[in-house]
Amino acid sequence: MIGTGWGRLLAVSLVTMGLSHTIARERLFAPLRDRLGGKETWLGYLVSCPYCVSHWIAAVLVPLTGTYALDVAPSWGFASAVLRWVLSSVLVAVIAAFLRVIFYFVDETQGLVRREQRSVDEEVATKQALRENGGHWPASPPVGARPGSPRPRP
Repeated sequence: MIGTGWGRLLAVSLVTMGLSHTIARERLFAPLRDRLGGKETWLGYLVSCPYCVSHWIAAVLVPLTGTYALDVAPSWGFASAVLRWVLSSVLVAVIAAFLRVIFYFVDETQGLVRREQRSVDEEVATKQALRENGGHWPASPPVGARPGSPRPRP
């Protein structure tokens, strides 16, 4: 179990980031997003935008987990409690947004590595085809060559 303080704040922010990404981006919730109009309607946009969804998730998770990271100095009774809840929820959503940027960077980096590997594989296939044909480009392009790409001259 995560203790109080920074560990709990980070844990709730990570859960918020993960749930908001799942709702706003993954196929599992695509029917919900489509039913609500996707990004074309106000309500659909609220469930298609990970940052927007994270606010709603944080608003639920903060009181459920007791992760009130900010205290409100004035004692205004119920208004102070609501303000503490709202400010803590916004803080969790903002931390989740930073974590989401890191997640997307790592995810995109992995995609970049796969694309670079495909390029290397295509280059190797092209060089092998040229070697096999005595330095002449074959009549049909090798597997993996892009259609319409210029053929190299010997």
